[in-house]
Amino acid sequence: MHDRSRLALLRVDRFVRERLQSQIHRASAPVAATRWDAAGEPLSFAEAAAGEYSPIAPGDLWGRPWGTTWFRLNGAVPASWRDADGALPARTRAEIVVDLGFTQGQPGFQCEAMVWDVAGRPVRGIAPLNNAVAEAVDEAGEVDVYIEAASNPDVGSLFTFDPTPVGDLATVGGDPIYTLRHLDVRLRDLEVADLLADTLALRGLAEELDDGSPRRADILVALERMIDVVDPDDVAGTAAAGREVLAPVLAKPASASAHTLHAVGHAHIDSAWLWPVRETVRKVARTFSNVLSLMDEDPDFVFVASSAQQYAWVKEYYPDLFERIRARVAEGRFIPVGSMWVESDTNMPGSEAMARQFVAGKSFFLREFGIDTPEAWLPDSFGYSGALPQIAKAAGTRWFLTQKISWNETNKFPHHTFQWEGIDGTRLFTHFPPVDTYNSRVTADELAHAERNFADKGRATVSLLPYGYGDGGGGPTREMTAAVARAESLEGSPRVVHSSPRQFFETAEAEYPRPEVWSGELYLEFHRGTYTSQLATKQGNRRSEHLLREAELWAATASVRIGTPYPAERLQRVWETVLLQQFHDILPGSSIAWVYQDAERNYAFVARELEELIGDSLRALAGEGALALVANASPHAREGLVALGAGVGDSASDVEPRRDGATGWVLDNGIVRATVDDRGLVVSAVDLQTGRDVVVPGRPAGLLQLHRDTPTQWDAWDVDVHYRNTVTDLTEVASIGVDGSAVVVERGFGASTVIERISLGENSRVLSFALELDWHEKQKMLKLAFPLDLHTDRAASEIQFGHIERPTHTNTSWDAARFETVAHRWIRVAEPDFGVAIVNDSTYGHDVTREQRDERGGTITIARLSLIRSALFPDPAQDQGLHELRVGLVIGADVAETVAEGYHINLPVRRVANTAVDAIEPLVIVDHPGVVVEAVKLAEDGSGDVVVRLYEALGTRAQATLATGFAFADVRQTDLLEREVALDGVTVDGDGVRLELRPFQIVTMRFSRA
Repeated sequence: MHDRSRLALLRVDRFVRERLQSQIHRASAPVAATRWDAAGEPLSFAEAAAGEYSPIAPGDLWGRPWGTTWFRLNGAVPASWRDADGALPARTRAEIVVDLGFTQGQPGFQCEAMVWDVAGRPVRGIAPLNNAVAEAVDEAGEVDVYIEAASNPDVGSLFTFDPTPVGDLATVGGDPIYTLRHLDVRLRDLEVADLLADTLALRGLAEELDDGSPRRADILVALERMIDVVDPDDVAGTAAAGREVLAPVLAKPASASAHTLHAVGHAHIDSAWLWPVRETVRKVARTFSNVLSLMDEDPDFVFVASSAQQYAWVKEYYPDLFERIRARVAEGRFIPVGSMWVESDTNMPGSEAMARQFVAGKSFFLREFGIDTPEAWLPDSFGYSGALPQIAKAAGTRWFLTQKISWNETNKFPHHTFQWEGIDGTRLFTHFPPVDTYNSRVTADELAHAERNFADKGRATVSLLPYGYGDGGGGPTREMTAAVARAESLEGSPRVVHSSPRQFFETAEAEYPRPEVWSGELYLEFHRGTYTSQLATKQGNRRSEHLLREAELWAATASVRIGTPYPAERLQRVWETVLLQQFHDILPGSSIAWVYQDAERNYAFVARELEELIGDSLRALAGEGALALVANASPHAREGLVALGAGVGDSASDVEPRRDGATGWVLDNGIVRATVDDRGLVVSAVDLQTGRDVVVPGRPAGLLQLHRDTPTQWDAWDVDVHYRNTVTDLTEVASIGVDGSAVVVERGFGASTVIERISLGENSRVLSFALELDWHEKQKMLKLAFPLDLHTDRAASEIQFGHIERPTHTNTSWDAARFETVAHRWIRVAEPDFGVAIVNDSTYGHDVTREQRDERGGTITIARLSLIRSALFPDPAQDQGLHELRVGLVIGADVAETVAEGYHINLPVRRVANTAVDAIEPLVIVDHPGVVVEAVKLAEDGSGDVVVRLYEALGTRAQATLATGFAFADVRQTDLLEREVALDGVTVDGDGVRLELRPFQIVTMRFSRA
């Protein structure tokens, strides 16, 4: 940079720092304050107002960690600020300014507060960079308000990832952690504030322009002239003159070819993370109240917020605030977005749960605001399932937005606006804001970066700019909206316009009607550890999803068959609980301990509720008598049982292991023969029909492997590829023997133990591994390895409503970066005529690689499950304790068998004793093994209609018949929200429905009963 330019910028910076920022307020006066400390969890305003308050002054300590302190402020605008007529000076206003003892950490990661009026109405939130409240000063200049201050500790906003005790109430301590700095009433100078905004806009732009450019020179000259004009001893009196100097350079318009950023106010609020869910409720209220206040000041300001759950919290706990939001929604200025219950993870929620995120979210927005949200809004989730385009479209969603793929650590994503094609061929118009943040501050460097970074230049000219402090930082500020106004058309800068997501997407679609296509998942090359962290929560999610399936199935069956009332409200409550736990910092395992303590309590509630509903429904269907039933909620027949029904069933059992000399134990059921050696490892697994042994000689299967797990950056979030550099094969046994029909192996390692039970069912292809793991390791990861004698360049993994194939090689940097992947209930590796699957009831993280077989050539495939890991931040006790997991090796499995076994391991049969009947006929029957019924339920609208959701699971075209076991008067195809849509491959024929399905197609049918 030229010396003169550098010196000019230094001069401007000092002037801003010493003259403008310090003169935003002309005068200041303290207000009197008293305090009252809530004893435990947050209380209502009425309870707080009734407390006994004592004096507090600046310099006093306050706030135990995670506590709540209420302050009451009393004061008035000094008479000396007013003229003879009692008016404040022109272009000024009075406001209270609060500093609770803010630290250098990020807004949203420390103390925050809500201002309440004396009538108990929330007024405005307070955060470090959002701490002035004009509404606290009434028209007479009086101040009489309450402040509900949350002394949230800074768990780790600097992200050093050191173990911390403050994420757990049991270890956080009780001493005060904040020092009150000031509670003042101040006189804000609006002219000085505007001059500061003018100056920052031009100074920032000058930094981004080429040194020596005429525009840069003009700006620097104008800024220096402004400094000369403004009297440092009378900034307030000369600010207007300074603005006149800058006006000509601010008025020079942007070029016709400038990129256009559609600015939407936003505040990304994680529904839990480094704070508990209960604190998120308050963060949302503080931010939303700030937004409403800013709307009163700036008529152009538009704000968007996602997550129906967050609106539901406001409706429940802050009804006055919710009604104010409702009014602004009706104006089109406060815009619900996202279509989902929460901004969920999309890798791990199951098929129906992913659909219900949209059903619950969109239904709430329709019910409360009459808005059918058109976009999926997931800026911060950790990668995006290849099934999401079809699910979103099936819910009536048109557009998708995210930001997170910009975090890729290896490959730069090639587009910012594109069509995203899912596994079934559905395309969703998608945008990644090139500003590379969803918390923009509307600074010149961010705007310039967005324009330079935009990957679709020459074909498109617009992008989205989400701006505002998130996570309790208060959302957009008046400084940010001032920056938007100044960048509307400014030479040398991209254009910035107040907008909405709909306006942006419609503009983008119109100018770019044939964008490039990205097919398959949007894999995040980062945060791969989230597939494994916090095992208990992942097990709670998996179990809850399958219990919900059972509860809806049997409740619907009981309602149709015998008229039992359908428990819609209880089911909705449970669904909303499960959907909340799928938020992208809860289910992935990246939150503090408190969040997981809550999650475990929530999953316990879910299990109790659903077990009761299932038991009640089955008992109502079965009656009381001397018979017995076996209920099968799986969409596949097994053990002599029909799918989705109940019968007597076969009394299937496991084969008895037999000792084979010095070799070990053999499990042989005439279909599969497996040999377990004295180390408790599977050294042979033969498909007896083909004679294929899937175990590689000298490379036993079922091998537990312990890795050092010390990621470079984000502790609970990341698994880095260097974990593979250190590995210990757990081959030593503490004991081994036979217990009934299982080979039982006990191992000890480090401070941990594992008991494995290896068994084989009488008529099964599944060699089962039941693990009881008592885990007490730190910064370690445990994998379960299956080296397989198969040559393949790809592996299939189940995702929602289908599966995805990923390369097992590392031909490209994209392949190499995908070294840890996510799957639901199964993965499968296969040669054209023979395959092996691995099914599980708890695991999401996997890796599948290839190695050379031996010196003669050929390759083998090593498939491994990531069972557990133990990061130290943000929960230093992550995953410590007892866990039970089940895994199955399915030998000689085709895709249909793999899909079925994935359901079976997660949906064990239920035995019902003392019944009056020996069968419960299914409500629906499908005659194709690859067409899977995912849900049977009654309609959301309470009409009593039966809703059936199914999908093609094999990745092929399928013709099938869906028959019902009940009479129906009408049948319609619907979207996920059960609204009628045009028939797509569906023909109604007599008592059933004929289906012609595309690969992985989802179909929802609604039957009105006769």
